[in-house]
Amino acid sequence: MALILGKEYCKVDSNGRFKFPIALKRQLETEDGRFVIRESVYAECLELWTYASFREEVEKLQESLNPYRREDRDLLRKLTEGNIIELDSNDRLLVPAEQKHVIAKAKEIVLQSTGKFIELWGREAYDKMNQSGGDFARRAEELLGAKQLTVGS
Repeated sequence: MALILGKEYCKVDSNGRFKFPIALKRQLETEDGRFVIRESVYAECLELWTYASFREEVEKLQESLNPYRREDRDLLRKLTEGNIIELDSNDRLLVPAEQKHVIAKAKEIVLQSTGKFIELWGREAYDKMNQSGGDFARRAEELLGAKQLTVGS
């Protein structure tokens, strides 16, 4: 699985096509050029996964969720609902028609890595989210500061 780091701004055309940034592409040189794109269940953005990383994620979901429970099956369906897309010969990606509504009004998009995948935001939606005033220092302290290291175990 690739570790993806960085934030990039890209122009997007009316068809939903954008040039994939070279800084991100270089991090994925060992990947096969295929991506999976899906709508985020958490925010007004798309998630761009390498095919290999998405496959690993689906395998984990299949191990964790019971396909014979309706709620689990519904969740699995939603979390695996994506499209395979590939870089074209000019290193461009095309957002599929059924997902284009997420960035439809955007002339510029923001590609923000999460380490495991890339969030793809319309610029205005990204700026709004980023200015929401989240108290990240407090949340980091609550979630990560409470972890105690045990010595000698």
